[in-house]
Parts: sequence; structure tokens; C-alpha cells
Amino acid sequence: MMKSDSLQAEGLTRTVLALLFLAILVAASFWILHLFFTALLWATMIVISTWPLMLKVEARLWGRRAFAVAVMTLLMLMVLILPISLAAVTIVSNSEEIAGWIKSLATFSLPPPPEWIATLPVVGRKITEQWQHVITIGPAGVSALLTPYIGKALSWVAAISGSVGLMAIEFLLTVFIAAIFYTCGDRAAAWLSLFAERVAGHYGRSSLILAASAIRAVAFGVVGTALIQSLLGGLGLLISGIPAAAILTAFVFICCLSQLGPMLVLIPAVIWLFWSGQTGWGIGLGVWTVFLGTIDNIVSPFLMRKAVDLPMLLVFAGVAGGLMVFGVIGLFIGPVVLAVTYTLLDAWVVGEGPAGEKVG
Repeated sequence: MMKSDSLQAEGLTRTVLALLFLAILVAASFWILHLFFTALLWATMIVISTWPLMLKVEARLWGRRAFAVAVMTLLMLMVLILPISLAAVTIVSNSEEIAGWIKSLATFSLPPPPEWIATLPVVGRKITEQWQHVITIGPAGVSALLTPYIGKALSWVAAISGSVGLMAIEFLLTVFIAAIFYTCGDRAAAWLSLFAERVAGHYGRSSLILAASAIRAVAFGVVGTALIQSLLGGLGLLISGIPAAAILTAFVFICCLSQLGPMLVLIPAVIWLFWSGQTGWGIGLGVWTVFLGTIDNIVSPFLMRKAVDLPMLLVFAGVAGGLMVFGVIGLFIGPVVLAVTYTLLDAWVVGEGPAGEKVG
């Protein structure tokens, strides 16, 4: 009996020490890699989203993975990294001009509203009242109203200006890691599949597949819609003769990617056209703004449905919640977490047997 108790104690001690040693190794690994987490996450999201395309490119290049990786890396630089980099560089290179615009808002005075605005259904009267209110309080009132926001906007521009070098390094590191993932993606996917199955059985494998589908859905829906809206918005700004259309297009892309929509940039542009006496262009850009502000309700769900069969409310809740909690990278993390949770919870509620047959 004493010997049995001694063996049990020895086994328990060995198990505790093994778990403690494993926890120390995991913590040390996270500590070593924490500086690369952002680049690792972005590279993972990009590679998962574009993996089917990479396989098609590989098939066209006679099955040569190295050639396919080179092509995908160049495409990633041109299509994914280049627009964001250009947007950041455009904002930084014109930061003084942007700061001047922001400060000039405090002394901005509006002319009387055009008569046709009051005739607009539903919103016309409200817009006219607010317009008259801004005229009534004058530049001093506008300055007092905008002072807190102007400070935040200037701080944001300064923060982007100071971090452009770090941002460039982060982008290059993301491209480098993505190239590695493209090269050994098959082995990594097989290992992750075995790990997920080890943890949660066949539910783990299906959850892993669903997580990849959710990432592709967000990439197609959010990033694709942001690119479409920013390109069309930039075209409208350029045609209507708005100054610094490239800078404003960069802002449109960032706002759309952050789920704020293009109207934050385009509506002030419309107001500027009316204020400068270009009524025709103002009406045209206003109609274009309303169109761009609503197409995401059609384009985004359509693109997402191409990649994943999940409730749209779940996907949009994941996008919005992930964005608020984790920032831009949360656009991908949020839907993945909710999709996997939803799948596991649904499987538990339905109650499937070992063979995948529903119980009851």
C-alpha cells in the first residue's frame, strides 16, 4: 500500500513538473515572439485569404511552388501592402497641410443653405436647422465646438507621422513571413489540423476549416468593399475637382477599412463644393456620396457569402466587436472567434455522436 502511494505521488509530481515546464516554455516562446505578433497575425490572415489563388498560380506555373511564392509575394506587395503604404505615406507627407486644414475649421463660416436642401424628404428640414445653427453661433462657437476634436485629429496625424518608419518595417516583415507561410503552408495546415483534432476531435477540424472560411469572408467583404469604395470615391473627388484628391482618397480607404464609411470624407467635400459656388458639381458628388455610402450593404454581404456560410449578423458582429476591441486586426479576429464558438456551441446543443450522426 505504501509503495502504491509512493508511485502515485511520484507520478503526480512528474505530471506537475512536466506541465510546469511546458507552461514555462510556452510563456517564454510568447515572450520571445511578442514583438512579431502583429506581423505574424497579418501574414496568417493574408496567406489564408489568398491560399486558393496561390494554388491556382502554382498549377499555372507547372507546379513550381517557388515561382508561385514569388508571384504571390509581388501581388501582395502591389495589391495589399502598396495601397495601405501609399495611404500612410500620403498622409504623412502632407501632414502639415492636413494640420492646417484641421486648424482652419475653427474659423470656417458657412454661407446660407441653398433653398433646395429644405425640400429634401425626411432629412431636409433637419439639415437646414443644423446649418442655420452653425451660422448663428459663428466662428467662435464653431471653434469651441471643434476644439476637442481638433486636438485629437492633430494628435492622430502626429502619431502617424512618427510611426511611418516602424510601419514600413512592419509591412516588410509581414511580406517576409507570408512568403515563408506560402512555402510551407501545406505542412502547417496539416499540423494545425492534427492539433485541432487532438484538442476537440472532428469538431476541431471542422472549426479550423470554418475559421479559415471566416478569414476569407472578412478579407473579401471588408477589404474588398473598402477598395471598391475608395477607388470610386477617389474617382468622384478627382472628377469634381476637389483639391488634394489623393490625400482624401487615402482617408476614404482608411475610413472604409475601419468600418466608418466614406461619408466622413465625402460629405465635407460636397459642402466645400456648395460653399465655393460649384452647385452642379456639389449635387453630382452628393448623389455619388449617397450611392457609395449604401453600396457596402450590398457588396459586402455578397462578397462574404462567396467565402463562408454563416449568419451575416454573426459576421458583422464579429467585425464590429473585433474592431473596437483589437483595432484593425480585430476585423479578422472577431469573426473567427465568433464563428468557431458558434460552431462548437451549435454542435454541442444539437448533440452529434462519434460518427457525426445527430442524437435525439
